[in-house]
Amino acid sequence: MASDRSTLPSPAERPDEPEAEVEDAFDRLVEEGEDRLRRPLLPLLSVGLLGGIDVGTGLLAYLVVQHATGSHLLAGLAFSLGFVALLLARSELFTENFLVPVTAVVAKRGTVPQLLRLWLATLATNLLAGWVITWLIVTALPDLAPTALSSAQHYADLGIDLQSFTLAVLAGAVITLMTRMQHATESVGVKLVPAVLFGALLAGAQLFHCVLDSLLMFCAFHVGAPFGYGHWLGLLGWSALGNLVGGLVLVTAIRLLRVPHRVAEARAEAAPSPRG
Repeated sequence: MASDRSTLPSPAERPDEPEAEVEDAFDRLVEEGEDRLRRPLLPLLSVGLLGGIDVGTGLLAYLVVQHATGSHLLAGLAFSLGFVALLLARSELFTENFLVPVTAVVAKRGTVPQLLRLWLATLATNLLAGWVITWLIVTALPDLAPTALSSAQHYADLGIDLQSFTLAVLAGAVITLMTRMQHATESVGVKLVPAVLFGALLAGAQLFHCVLDSLLMFCAFHVGAPFGYGHWLGLLGWSALGNLVGGLVLVTAIRLLRVPHRVAEARAEAAPSPRG
């Protein structure tokens, strides 16, 4: 005898024992995501520029430690300084804008055009500021040039293939998971833990991150890289695509499946009231 499908619970039905911490985190994501999506142009550009400078500061620490020790792991730990700066200075990195604003769009508190505007502006300003800060680094500290060249060559040699794509997917997942963990608490001290751990993992494992690795290649350009901007541009698009897949599919989409009732409630609240 066929089961009565009408007795099955709706995916959007509130569970008998809701997870308060998970729901609170969802509400914070929606609220902050809406703020980011509606941010005026000048503040939007400024936080992206500051994000590029902060990551560049982390890259400076990475190159100094890599030059002194030859250890990718220790250099990766030093790079986490950049993610600490991103957190405390309230600046933004392109890949930090996967979970938060996408959640707001899914909850109908923002639009896809607003999301694309945010992504493009943040990525462009991250790269612009990164180009400038990397010039400052290699000009002020010319002894770092060989280390910058060898580090950048590693990413330039990855090419566009399955391995480089999976490295980019992992990078996107790592940063988006960091974002999710930071939004699980309001304690700045606790938020610093994933900033340090995931920043060290990203750089120490040499994952393929569109902004970080672009800055490494910019360092190489400033000191005579054997590859050109055309090669970098192809790698930028490939790594950004992988970062998007990792952040949106492996983290954001699955996390939203955990609170379908809150998504449905948020969408209902955002829907216009019917005319009487």
